[in-house]
Amino acid sequence: MPLEILNKMRYTGHLKERCIMGRKKKTENGVLRMIFVAVSLVFQVVWIVLRLKLLNDYSDTIATITAILTGIVVLKLNSKHTNSAMKMPWVMLILVFPVMGLSMYLLFELLGDPGVSKGLRAVRRHLQRDDCAMVEENLEQLSLLDSSVASQSRYLWNSAGYPVYTNTAVTYYPEAKDAFRAMKEELERAKHFIFMEYFIVENGASFRELEQILIRKAKEGVEIRLLYDDFGSIAKIGREFARELQKKGIRCYPFNPASPFLKLFMNHRDHRKITVIDGKVGFTGGYNLSDEYFDLVHPYGKWKDTGLRLEGEAVRSLTSIFLELWYLQTREKTAAEEYLNICHRVPSEGFVQPFADNPMEEERIAENVYMNLIHQANRSLYIITPYLIITDEMIHALGLAAKRGVDVRIVTPGIPDKKTVYAVTRSYYAGLARQGVRIFEYTPGFCHAKQCICDGKVVSIGTSNLDYRSLYHHFENNVLLYGSEAVVSIAEDFEQIFRQCREVTETYEKGHGYVMRIWQYILRLFAPLM
Repeated sequence: MPLEILNKMRYTGHLKERCIMGRKKKTENGVLRMIFVAVSLVFQVVWIVLRLKLLNDYSDTIATITAILTGIVVLKLNSKHTNSAMKMPWVMLILVFPVMGLSMYLLFELLGDPGVSKGLRAVRRHLQRDDCAMVEENLEQLSLLDSSVASQSRYLWNSAGYPVYTNTAVTYYPEAKDAFRAMKEELERAKHFIFMEYFIVENGASFRELEQILIRKAKEGVEIRLLYDDFGSIAKIGREFARELQKKGIRCYPFNPASPFLKLFMNHRDHRKITVIDGKVGFTGGYNLSDEYFDLVHPYGKWKDTGLRLEGEAVRSLTSIFLELWYLQTREKTAAEEYLNICHRVPSEGFVQPFADNPMEEERIAENVYMNLIHQANRSLYIITPYLIITDEMIHALGLAAKRGVDVRIVTPGIPDKKTVYAVTRSYYAGLARQGVRIFEYTPGFCHAKQCICDGKVVSIGTSNLDYRSLYHHFENNVLLYGSEAVVSIAEDFEQIFRQCREVTETYEKGHGYVMRIWQYILRLFAPLM
């Protein structure tokens, strides 16, 4: 072998080794940062509790004040317009351990930023102002086709301000890697702007491909904004990640940065997954920008995730949803009109309604959409979710649907990514199975898709898991579909999924041993706080 070729191979191998070591170092730094933040927060909570405890021990006045505060907070909790399952763990914690319970409740739930919801609604009003006539016309057309679906759409419009659109082509991808490939192709065509928002970004092979496209587009003058959740990505990327992208012309910010200092907003994470290209094409689904989502690595067997491509009018809502969180993180008063007033219509069948959920408001949009679909089901209701940690009301609704003859099926993972959460998920099987709900586990591996199809005709698909964290604590986004070819594709994919699952309904109908049941009861007690 010629000497120069041998030297070149050695040099290339050396570069690859340095690259791998660099990525490993960044990941280790991220893990160390996460540990540092967690330990710092624990120390601060312990310090606060101990200080308050000392005051409580030495002062009858402080004890009286604590008791009064406990009563006030418990009364406030009881009067909140939220699910009882969200109230009970806090009530028990505060009554049994007043000092610690009050401190934690103050930190995670009680206080917030009153300007947040106002600012987010202001961004959304840009859509409402221009689209009222169009929405009413679409709702009227939808009512003629299916009144129950129209009532669902009207709920999203009246309660949250998300329009229902026509003139939007929808493509469903049963595999996240196919959605990612299509997304990269569309990014190459970008002319004006690219908006991206993800819970997890990993500086791995998949993102490096994406990064090269974004750098090229930035050099061409395309405006690029990337928002990622800092806590979701903390073990995947280092603190310098955003700064390095900024130097390359990509406006990049971590959402709600994890901090070693206590702050009231830290429990709310950005779990959304959105890409918008020129206001004409949008992508969403369950996948993040990390290698396991695209079959490049297999930490939990086969990773099942799905994606959605929208082209046409409905992309305006995805743009609006992105601008909400961009405003929340940067407080930058973007001239939204230049991004929202883009007229791009693609003649197509069906109705498309992107919507989002906001933990800063009392209205639980995603949960209510799920509940409406459960109540509306007449023949079938199929759900796939990575986690199943739900309220008593939802358990009752699912059981009631099964008892009235609806074929209710829920698919959860066969291989878990979080064993404790998986144990909580399985703790719900028995109660559902005894009411006639069929439970399936995805045997090839971990299913991360989050979607529901009712009677084979209306679909909710997006980022909302069927768990408390998604439905009560996270910023989420989903899409309601009716009458499009994508609904047929999703129904076909569900049939394919069932063929890869094992049904465990009969196993859990019979129940388990007492020790296992007691452990599950304990986990279930604190499920709303997970």
